[in-house]
Amino acid sequence: MSQTSRLVSLDALRGFTIAAMIVVNFPGSEAAVFPTLSHSRWNGLTFTDLVAPFFLFFVGMSIALAFSHKRGQPGLYRKILIRSLRIYAVGMLLNLLPDFDFSDVRWTGTLHRIAIVFGVCASLYLSSNWKVQASVAGFLVVEYWLVMTLIPTPGYGKVMLEPGQNLAAWVDSLYLPGKMWQGTWDPEGILSTFPSIATGITGMLAGQWMLTQRPPEEKTIFLMIAGLVSASAGYFWGLIFPVNENLWTSSFVLVTSGFASLLFGTFYYIVDIRGDAAWTCPGIIFGSNAIVAYVLADVFALVFYRSIGGGEPLNEAVVGSLTAAGMGAKGASLLYALLFVGVNFIPVWWLYRKRIFIRL
Repeated sequence: MSQTSRLVSLDALRGFTIAAMIVVNFPGSEAAVFPTLSHSRWNGLTFTDLVAPFFLFFVGMSIALAFSHKRGQPGLYRKILIRSLRIYAVGMLLNLLPDFDFSDVRWTGTLHRIAIVFGVCASLYLSSNWKVQASVAGFLVVEYWLVMTLIPTPGYGKVMLEPGQNLAAWVDSLYLPGKMWQGTWDPEGILSTFPSIATGITGMLAGQWMLTQRPPEEKTIFLMIAGLVSASAGYFWGLIFPVNENLWTSSFVLVTSGFASLLFGTFYYIVDIRGDAAWTCPGIIFGSNAIVAYVLADVFALVFYRSIGGGEPLNEAVVGSLTAAGMGAKGASLLYALLFVGVNFIPVWWLYRKRIFIRL
């Protein structure tokens, strides 16, 4: 693969991941959701738990592909910092909607974590080789494991890994400003951000592998083997440090990065090697303005998930009508979420047709 070639599979996967993120973030009814379309209550892994780490993995891959020929160019670190701050600022804007109550604002979230991971990973990529990057990722997951499992949670006198009763929650209670997603703890808090950076690094390593001159089939085989090894290692690590998205545990990093590598390897083989790419068009369109699609979903939700004229919220009214017509509540909730994805598809499709690609 030349440094100027685009991976259609990566573009499509980035878009499909954003679409999946919208589906799981905006069900038609919070009370009627298929189990795998909800986050795990604590330990475990559902389809929804895969969405965020997959996107960070693909962010890491994109960093390697985008910056591979830019090392040494002046002003890159400044551009990385500015882009990270822009993404973070947009995340804050979404957290302030619709009331703009600065006294009760959350300072963390999905875009906030993407901003941090992008900034750290891109800077690391420009200043080091893959061996150093792999060492940093290994250090982050091992140290996080040791910190979380060896240091007793203050106030309890023992190691705790329960919701709101663990070292990460304790650190957030002291140092994280604003309100927290779960009241007394936040799944995107301070300590758990460190292993999420490792997720981005695993994507960078995969991206650098794709830049080598090895045959495409060899690249695919390596991705599949690496994915199986990583996911298996994460599973066994999870026996002593449970797979947990809320804590972004080290085992969670390995399992999800392994699955992401397997998924990308499959897409790469089908789309880029075999050339069967026509069906990926929706993903490519979403992926061409991925952050825009994510932001639009939050903005459009102010209409599609709120009451009109003081009556029943639109989503509940539609789901209620579908269930009254005989559809199952969970199926109706999913259908509404998919229709909402379609609504968000329209403006990004228009941007794609006009060749407008908004980069924060």
